[in-house]
Amino acid sequence: MARRILLSPPDMTGIEQKYIQDAFNQNYIAPVGENIDQFEEELAKYTNSKYAVALSSGTAGLHLALIAIGVVADDLVFCSDFTFAASVNPIRYVGATPVLIDSEYDSWNMDPELLEKAILAYQSKGKQAKAVIVTHIYGNGANMSAILAIAKKYGLKVIEDACESLGTITKEGMTGTLGDIGVYSFNGNKIITTSGGGAVVTNNRNYANQIQYLSTQAKSKVPYYLHEEQGYNYRLSNVLAGIGRGQLQSLEDKIKRTEAIYQTYREMFAGIEGLAMIPTSPTDQRPNRWLSAFTHPTMNPFGLIEFLDSKNIESRALWNPLHKQPYLIQAQTDFFYQEDRKHRPVSEQLFQQGICLPSGSSLTELEQEYVLSCVKSYFMGR
Repeated sequence: MARRILLSPPDMTGIEQKYIQDAFNQNYIAPVGENIDQFEEELAKYTNSKYAVALSSGTAGLHLALIAIGVVADDLVFCSDFTFAASVNPIRYVGATPVLIDSEYDSWNMDPELLEKAILAYQSKGKQAKAVIVTHIYGNGANMSAILAIAKKYGLKVIEDACESLGTITKEGMTGTLGDIGVYSFNGNKIITTSGGGAVVTNNRNYANQIQYLSTQAKSKVPYYLHEEQGYNYRLSNVLAGIGRGQLQSLEDKIKRTEAIYQTYREMFAGIEGLAMIPTSPTDQRPNRWLSAFTHPTMNPFGLIEFLDSKNIESRALWNPLHKQPYLIQAQTDFFYQEDRKHRPVSEQLFQQGICLPSGSSLTELEQEYVLSCVKSYFMGR
């Protein structure tokens, strides 16, 4: 294949150019303007949320969400172990203490049973947690009905890290809209992009107002510069919001395409003994299939990644668990997993046995056929 096949490149439609040009014509290039206002309104409508605030990244969204719900230094916050470091870093930004929770097999997301185990373990020490950040991994919805019930039982606020799952619909509703605050990412590799950007959605007006206020350096609405508290430069630009407006219009088509890509992988890999595609979460009605991934019990994922790279195909290992990250080990971060299992934690098994394949909505059928043939040849040649 002459052209390198990427994991999840931006899929631009051309619609975006109109909104970008509007920003130039109106000379609204900074983080203010019609595109931002309309993008927030359109995102809120799509997710059936009362409020949306466009930000510079999903990480910024998680940071401000924690501040909005009142997390402060030394508070405990439970979070997923099998995820990207950006899911946990904002907890440390506010001086709080992250507690990592292992995954369940049938969704690869946070195990609700372990969440409750962790809550009770800390309560036995006289410590009460403040919140939980639940990541919806690779577009799979977490078991939110169980997690929300546990959070309500123990008085925890819930932030959804839906950075990978915009458009995923579960039995409870759309991911990002089920907890107190939901956070989306529009990074260049996500199912829709604003180049770099993110957003929060919520039905709580106070949360939305505070997040918007803090994202613009916490500047008071007076005719001079007055800052009564520390703020942040986290607002999305009007130009990038224009990209988001165009991208949002094609989101449903993109999800249909990523679903077709996933199903093709699943059907064509059915003959490889031991290979298992990322499962559809039992609670999902329509996952967005952001990335198609699979595991194999005897596969060396890094050997396959190297092989595919030699064939001009980008692939990627699954998330290296957070409890294995040196900076979190050094901080003596607690990690809860099923210690009575004969095997390693689920997150470790996934990392050591899994790989993500090209899955972007712009992947052509010919390109996918080439990826399939290369993966099959790798397994046949072992």
